[in-house]
Amino acid sequence: MNKAQLVEALAERLGDDKKRASATLEAFLDTLYRTVQKGEKVAITGFGVFEKRDRAARIARNPATGEKVRVKKTSVPAFRAGQEFKNVVSGAKKLPKVAAAKAPAKVTTTRSTTTTKAAPAKATRATKATKAPAKTAPRRPRPPPPPARTTTARKAPAKKA
Repeated sequence: MNKAQLVEALAERLGDDKKRASATLEAFLDTLYRTVQKGEKVAITGFGVFEKRDRAARIARNPATGEKVRVKKTSVPAFRAGQEFKNVVSGAKKLPKVAAAKAPAKVTTTRSTTTTKAAPAKATRATKATKAPAKTAPRRPRPPPPPARTTTARKAPAKKA
């Protein structure tokens, strides 16, 4: 799932427009980036901890040449998954079915009266959830390679006797 798909899923789940879901996600990520950059931890109970880790200066080896290279000290972001997240991913804990946000009520009109009908509720099954295959654009066939160039020996014009 990429960022655009996440925004779409959030908008659908919250019953909101994509613009607002995108703004919410951007605000969350910006706050997360700025907090971790300061060196503070961001702990989301059950999900995990985002933190800044400092790496010391060291001598490394260039794999292409085998030459020793000095690497400066740096800071990198790190994430440690929480126990609930680990349990969900391993399958030890099952997630409840997600109910999509209710659609706005539909208005139907007849000749003389106007009635309002609520959106129908989705039927739920007690079966195991299956992951839908990812939607991908069909691949375009690769164009055939150009014909190989062949050079032919030129024949000299025949001499008349």
